[in-house]
Amino acid sequence: MNMPVSLYTTKFQAGLGVVSETRLLLEAYESGMTVNDLNQAVLDSGLFSTISARRLRNLIRECFAPRYLVKNGAPARHLKIFTKQIDNRAFLQLLHLFTARSQPMYRDFLTSVYWQACSDGRLSIGNDDASRFLLRALDDGQMVKRWNESTIRRVSSYLTGCCADYGLLEPGARRIRRILPYGIMPPVIVYLAYDLHFQGIGDNSMLSHEDWGLYGLDRDGTLDELKRISRDGHFIIQSAGDAVRIAWKYANIEETCRAIAGR
Repeated sequence: MNMPVSLYTTKFQAGLGVVSETRLLLEAYESGMTVNDLNQAVLDSGLFSTISARRLRNLIRECFAPRYLVKNGAPARHLKIFTKQIDNRAFLQLLHLFTARSQPMYRDFLTSVYWQACSDGRLSIGNDDASRFLLRALDDGQMVKRWNESTIRRVSSYLTGCCADYGLLEPGARRIRRILPYGIMPPVIVYLAYDLHFQGIGDNSMLSHEDWGLYGLDRDGTLDELKRISRDGHFIIQSAGDAVRIAWKYANIEETCRAIAGR
């Protein structure tokens, strides 16, 4: 049976990484809010007084909601716990995770272009790399209808721009960007491991989950990172050959988030 194709859309242009905007929206967000609730709360707060109401609604509906209001708002609740409590690099890496989970195009670009370029020893990635990636996707039928050249150029810049927002590529308005040193941060290791665990994924399968690939890790690399971070006491990990067993310390993901945040 063939797996369904995850279609790419231009909605990615709604915000790229929108890091500062996401922080403000998290400030206004309360558990259980819908898109309309959050939109009204932000309008009432005046946090976005410099942008139009239409732009604000599009930002929430097309960018914030698909990334952070899924699963009954779990990502937003967790990020709200972390706000101002963890290193900014770790916070950006969590935004990177949720964006990749919600945007197949971004996820596929990371795994087939960005991390491949790192593996090949390249020093930079440009919009032309992203354009070639999108042209291949067109041929593979991953768009509802064929995009024109201007759309491809625009979305190509969004892909590299989002990587820059999250610290994978150098910032600034440029067509070619240097690849920046990028290693997964300890809070992200703990969060992702527990998040996958509470999804019901077994210890061995968790090590090979595709989400680790967003940080350039294969199974062995993931195991090494988990062993390293286990010294902090968040879990106990035992491995022998291909068998891995983890003794998990926290009872649920909310408890995990509070522990990571030091609350």
